[in-house]
Amino acid sequence: MAVVLLAVGAVPGAAGAQTGGSVAGGPVVALSRLPHPIVFDGRVANEEWDSIAPLPLTLYSPVYHGTPSERTEIRLAYDDAYLYASGRFYDSEANRIRVNSLYRDRWSGDDVFALFVDSFNDNESVRRFTITPAGTRIDELLGADGRERNLSWDAPWDVATTRDGAGWYFEMRIPFSSLRFQLGPDGVIMGVTATRLIARKNERVTFPDIDPRFRFDQPSETRDVRLEGIQPRQPVYVTPYLLGGYDRNAGDPGAAVDSKGVGEAGVDAKYSLADNVFLDLSVNMDFAQVEADDQQINLSRFPLFFPEKRQFFQERSDLFLYDFAQGGRLFHSRNIGLSADRTPVRILGGARVTGRAGRWDFGVLDVQSDAANGAPGENFGVARVKRRILNPYSYTGGMVTSRVGMDGRAAAAVGLDGSVRLPADHYATVRWAATDTEDDAGASLAERTQLFVEWARRVDRGLRYWLRVDRVGSAYTPSLGFLPRSNFLHGSVYAVYNVRGQEGRWLRSYGPGVIVNAFTRNGTGQLETLYAAHWWNYEFWNGASGWLQITHRRELVDAAFPIGDGVSIPAGDYGFTNLWFNFSSGPTSRFRTAFNARAGTFYDGRQVELIAGPTWNMSRHLEVGGEYEVNFLRFPDRGEKIDIHLARLRLQVAADVRFSATALIQYNSVADLLGINVRLRYNFGEGTDLWLVYDEGLNTVRNPGDAPALLPLSRSRALRTKLTYTFAL
Repeated sequence: MAVVLLAVGAVPGAAGAQTGGSVAGGPVVALSRLPHPIVFDGRVANEEWDSIAPLPLTLYSPVYHGTPSERTEIRLAYDDAYLYASGRFYDSEANRIRVNSLYRDRWSGDDVFALFVDSFNDNESVRRFTITPAGTRIDELLGADGRERNLSWDAPWDVATTRDGAGWYFEMRIPFSSLRFQLGPDGVIMGVTATRLIARKNERVTFPDIDPRFRFDQPSETRDVRLEGIQPRQPVYVTPYLLGGYDRNAGDPGAAVDSKGVGEAGVDAKYSLADNVFLDLSVNMDFAQVEADDQQINLSRFPLFFPEKRQFFQERSDLFLYDFAQGGRLFHSRNIGLSADRTPVRILGGARVTGRAGRWDFGVLDVQSDAANGAPGENFGVARVKRRILNPYSYTGGMVTSRVGMDGRAAAAVGLDGSVRLPADHYATVRWAATDTEDDAGASLAERTQLFVEWARRVDRGLRYWLRVDRVGSAYTPSLGFLPRSNFLHGSVYAVYNVRGQEGRWLRSYGPGVIVNAFTRNGTGQLETLYAAHWWNYEFWNGASGWLQITHRRELVDAAFPIGDGVSIPAGDYGFTNLWFNFSSGPTSRFRTAFNARAGTFYDGRQVELIAGPTWNMSRHLEVGGEYEVNFLRFPDRGEKIDIHLARLRLQVAADVRFSATALIQYNSVADLLGINVRLRYNFGEGTDLWLVYDEGLNTVRNPGDAPALLPLSRSRALRTKLTYTFAL
């Protein structure tokens, strides 16, 4: 807990002045307060709505500043407890309004309304609330100005929808307790973007007016709105859970099967410590309902990255983001609750404090894990602070992490970073971090640090580019982070130029791109990796898109590494080239697909890679999706070959917006494993759910040559029933 106290003490106060005024998108808009409670039924027929002026909307696509084909009315309002949105979405062909799926948290090409709320007005992160005409809900966190997306985040909010022969209508209400905001002298200032998509036409209107050279979901493109006379609510939300189930593990060949019953109970709580400081507590965390990770094929000598899906770590996850080039992170919460061999470890409890004080954002996280398999329990601490400087889009900040074992073993890391937005959409970013572990005694500061510098222009149309330099010392070890490779100096140049096509032509946008990544070893300066690619992007008016790319690589391999089935890449200096074609159909069709084909040389051999990913919404109640990836690798000089297969089938069933089920079935030929994950969910209300989860891992090869006995068909099996219930005190 020392890191918690240190970080809280570093924040100057728990309240402060909030920056206001206006941003580049225009002056602050004062939202209307509802004088009376509305009838929340999705009909948008109340007099209160008619007294509020609809938002001015702009056609974003397919033709910027063109004339929308359908009439759209979007209104925003608020009262003491909720932020409201309503919509009258008229459609001249109402029978063609698209509702492809009723499954929660998945967009399947439906017509949608989306509200993006930058509740802390930091121009870096938003909460996205999306609905379809059937009332299906999607909520998501977007951080790093939209470059980081977190679909695992959930929050309490409500929606009601209706339809008739003229279109569809909705009412949405979001509790202020789900938004978390800062109260300033001029009221509450938030950033807002509202948008309607007509899927069959790929037509989108937005508020505010957003130039397509930026993405419509970028937090920095929201319009500031003012809400007056509201106060942060401070109820205590408590969510206890009960869990029961059964585990079965086969263990080693010939060993006795380990079977046991499972029973658990725990509780989560949320509380507002002050107007803009929030506390989250959890005791005996359990994540039985979390979807299984997607299997991945690793044809490199570097570790794979798996995203965080556990709910406790989602809130303000954008604040705790501290990333470097090539996927490195100073803090990656997937390290919490996993042993050295990546098996789950019980988490006894955790606490998180997040908030804003004037120009400061801060977050502190502390988690305690249990002892497991002879390893001691551990305490994990993280503290993060950021302060806006110069303009609403720039900041400076820092991070501290600690990992302390109950046996006294400890590791720590510290980081300092900053990013400044400059004219013409340019950004200058610097991140520095240093680690301290018991294994790097005697190492210099340079050997224990990572430094990242970037100059970038972030737009979606015209010229977008970056210039990056990244250096990692030989003893830099972020014990709570993710580090794909170490002891290198990395330089990167990236540029893409997108040209907007003319209406009536085939292509909506197109253009060339190039990237060069070079890694050299510290000390010797020897080239370890050179990756150079150039490509041509294309996008059709219906949303279909893709690219054609030529890639050149050089790899210096010090030690052989395996790729599967006894085949390895030997040590050596390699140069190879491949051609890559990608195509994705328009995202708004009931049947859509993605296809990748890559062929060329591969180290001292040849590679052909094919990936197909079709998805079919057979009805709004059933979506069938899959992906099949195969790699044909041939090494004629060594007389070796290997075919690597990865297959994934995902079924999503929704009887209505409350009762749903999903099945994820995966086959990995490298692991000789067939994995099955089935989850049934009944949502009584926000925060109150009943889950039934079934997991099974099956051996697809039961008599491998090195096994002393026949492997069992089932490696492991787990069945869980979990009930959560949320109430306010």
